[in-house]
Amino acid sequence: MRIVVFGLGPRFKGGIANYTTSLAKTLDKIKNVEVHLVSWIQQYPAIIPRDFIDRSSKTDLLEGTNVKVNYLTNYNNPKTWHETYQTIVEINPDIAIFQWSIALQGIPLGYITRRLKKHPEIKTIFDLHFVVQKEGSILDNALTKYGISCSNSYIVHSYKTAKELKQTFPKFNFSMTKTGKKTGGKNSRNIIKLYHPVYDMFTSAPNFDIASQKRRLNLKKHVFLSFGFIRRYKGLHNTIKAFAKVNEERDDVSLLIVGESLWNTLDPKKASTRIKVWLFKFLSALFIRKGESGLNYRPLDLIDEFSLADSVTVVNEYIPNEDVHKYLQVSDCMVLYYLTGTLSGVEALAYNFNLPILATRIGHLPETIKEGFNGYLAEPDDIDSMAETMIKFLEQPIQKQNVAKMAEELSWKNYAQSIINKE
Repeated sequence: MRIVVFGLGPRFKGGIANYTTSLAKTLDKIKNVEVHLVSWIQQYPAIIPRDFIDRSSKTDLLEGTNVKVNYLTNYNNPKTWHETYQTIVEINPDIAIFQWSIALQGIPLGYITRRLKKHPEIKTIFDLHFVVQKEGSILDNALTKYGISCSNSYIVHSYKTAKELKQTFPKFNFSMTKTGKKTGGKNSRNIIKLYHPVYDMFTSAPNFDIASQKRRLNLKKHVFLSFGFIRRYKGLHNTIKAFAKVNEERDDVSLLIVGESLWNTLDPKKASTRIKVWLFKFLSALFIRKGESGLNYRPLDLIDEFSLADSVTVVNEYIPNEDVHKYLQVSDCMVLYYLTGTLSGVEALAYNFNLPILATRIGHLPETIKEGFNGYLAEPDDIDSMAETMIKFLEQPIQKQNVAKMAEELSWKNYAQSIINKE
């Protein structure tokens, strides 16, 4: 069997790159499966004011595999869209799996998959990291419909996403399966209900000196962790406000904020950066719902506003893959007080280190977080509820073996096998 995985290759930052790489690596381990990873070289319009390349990590995540990587597709060059289509046809895969993580990519992905319809021998699957955009624009629905409509099957990681898919395409005949095997009629489209697997690229260091790292980071006994890109939908402003209430009651708690501010990666002194920012603000005002572009999102300012400097540690930078464990291993739980919830790679990362989750009761999160077993749920937009949930965790800790049991159910091996199961 030959498989193409289309998405972000390992030279890029972030969860989608890690996800795509892990999927390709896992498929490569299956006997008689040949894997090709076809990647973007630029996945967004050139005006987006951000650096997406991982310039920090040193580990080759595909070392020791037979995965063949081709960095090819440029959002800003339609010629490469056609070259991508031609490349996939030349590879002649049995399955082509496309990562869908933002509606903005609907035009190039729609172009590619529409042409692949001429080749019915190639089964196309969209791996849906969302259907309804987290930070949306008025164009999202149209771009999503154009981008993902020409697919044989869809992978979803929550029932919420499956529901949104059906609402987006009410005339499609869908059938649901958890094994990958088709359950509906000839004209039905498969929805493969899976999950976000636990990353295998991040592991605890057995001899890591946790006490020394906590001292270096000025952390107290109990550590709440917020990890990953700082984006508005992740609700860091609510996390800080809730922690401020906890900090008033306890003197043994710390909030550790680790991650890069999404829009602060380019040199603001450069003329090219200023032009990109101006253009992006202008277009955001036209197409993105008010307050959701995130350009002016500055939650870290709340630390001084609430006088939390002694209790909050901030590492406001992109963390190389090799250093991720240094922050997970010193933490007691992961805080995901999201405003909207679809798929969360950070949740899967937490399970990798057996960290319980504190999250808002929103989106897919109630599907994966079992109250009192592997985490606790707070009410969305309710700072008091969020603070009470943090206190509850301190008073009624979650057993890490419970989280480990949850992680065992979310393996990449089972995930990959479901994809290649024959219809």
